[in-house]
Amino acid sequence: MSCTTVSLIVSANLRFTLDTNVLVYSIDSAAGMRHRSAGEILAGAVRADCWLMLQAISEFFVVVRRKGMASAPQAAALAETWLTVFPCAAVSPGAVRTALADAVGGRASYWDALLIATAAEAGCTLILTEDLADGSALGGVEIHNPFDPAGGLTERARQLLGL
Repeated sequence: MSCTTVSLIVSANLRFTLDTNVLVYSIDSAAGMRHRSAGEILAGAVRADCWLMLQAISEFFVVVRRKGMASAPQAAALAETWLTVFPCAAVSPGAVRTALADAVGGRASYWDALLIATAAEAGCTLILTEDLADGSALGGVEIHNPFDPAGGLTERARQLLGL
């Protein structure tokens, strides 16, 4: 078995989550290549072991409404679709405690720490986001920026999503 084959097998069994920015890019046609890439991410994530955090879906609704990217009914309909299509995880008291400690310790902002702590509790070991330091980890969850400098997908994101 080659190294590439092993990498693809590991990626296929990897549980991951998506940060709010990926969800927002999926409807933000002004984001250019990131918009197209986010669409590819969501299409691949549906076939993979991807869990969405209720926090990210909620933040998506707030952001796209605040920025005027979608009407309330449109944003709610998309959020409802994701609630149906993806397994989802809610914040627990333990995740709040972990996020508070990480925020106080300066390891991440509170909201990022909460998203990651919730993802860790759901068994995710990777988060796709451009908002945190690529290649770093927090609470056992690795951070990966799925966008290359031009806004396309990184090779690792392509492997993870089976693209």
